[in-house]
Amino acid sequence: MTTVVRRMVEALLEDGHGVVVVAPSYPDGTPPCKAPELRLPSVAFPPYPEIRVSYPDTGRVSRFLDAFSPDVVHVATEGPIGLVTRRYAMRQGIPLVTSYHTQFPKYARHYGAGFLEPLVWRWLEWFHGPARVTQTPGEDVRDELRAHGISQATVWGRGVDTRHFHPAKRHRAWKRRLDIDDDTAVVLHVGRLAPEKNLGVLAESWRIAEKALGRRAAFVIAGAGPRSGDLSDAVPFARRLGFLDRETLAGLYASSDMCVLPSDTETCGLVALEAMASGIPVIAANAGGLRESVSDGHNGLLVSPADYMGFAARIVDLAINTAKRRQMGVHARQTAELRDTKAENAELIRQYAQLAGIRTESVTAEASCAA
Repeated sequence: MTTVVRRMVEALLEDGHGVVVVAPSYPDGTPPCKAPELRLPSVAFPPYPEIRVSYPDTGRVSRFLDAFSPDVVHVATEGPIGLVTRRYAMRQGIPLVTSYHTQFPKYARHYGAGFLEPLVWRWLEWFHGPARVTQTPGEDVRDELRAHGISQATVWGRGVDTRHFHPAKRHRAWKRRLDIDDDTAVVLHVGRLAPEKNLGVLAESWRIAEKALGRRAAFVIAGAGPRSGDLSDAVPFARRLGFLDRETLAGLYASSDMCVLPSDTETCGLVALEAMASGIPVIAANAGGLRESVSDGHNGLLVSPADYMGFAARIVDLAINTAKRRQMGVHARQTAELRDTKAENAELIRQYAQLAGIRTESVTAEASCAA
């Protein structure tokens, strides 16, 4: 289940509302949420095995939701489960909320199918058209959705848990565990290791920065995905940690010195906000949702997405200039505090209550783990 959907569920329950979740099952299991769940059998999506695709069992989903009798249906992904629950809401006349978190038209380009981009937009216009509200975590992508006729698009979902991700979780034990000297700057990348993340630019910039810095910097990657092996080959000097749970990740962020994110397809860039909440600056692509959080020269640095030399130069600059890095980290934390989840959760409850009218006792959320 995605971080954002899990946060929705917890906010609703804490406010005294009922909520149920429909999501794919995973072969190794996933941590259960605090609400009743219907997990549907799923298979790996061939181009991207980390994504699970479920059989659209209309009857089973309908019976599950009928027993709950929701006042609002929230479809969090555009996959098979999303189609089923979307249809259920429309047939039952229940207010529908949708989410748009993935830049599918841009993904088509990164996966070598740019010619499909107009068809992808037509699909998205059809899918989100009936929704009363379409939540998306970035202003740029909201405006893009509205330009394509999805006029109900609104910004929601870019809050960060500033209590969980916190500079106080910085600990020297991380460097000792990774065999890194105390005075060595830790350069971090966190995220799915997939084509849309601009990993070629990441690898090239790290190779240049590593040659320039030597032992003054250590490079660490947290994440998994279809390009994991390619990235390992490209930057063999980097320490690879694979997928990390949320608690472990909070310690890693806080114990690092900067986070490098060259992706140009982020709707929000939640990873950037998590890093910033942990008190470290972000060197990010000047594109999409990342530039809505990172202020160049203040709480981080922005670089043209294709400029690997620019990324390398900024890594070297922050690795050498400790005072500048730390000051940016202070500003990064201050920025993240303005995006804390508390106010955003209250806005979510308000949206649902407005859609449900006077019947606000129950809200249902459909969720997919394909974050």
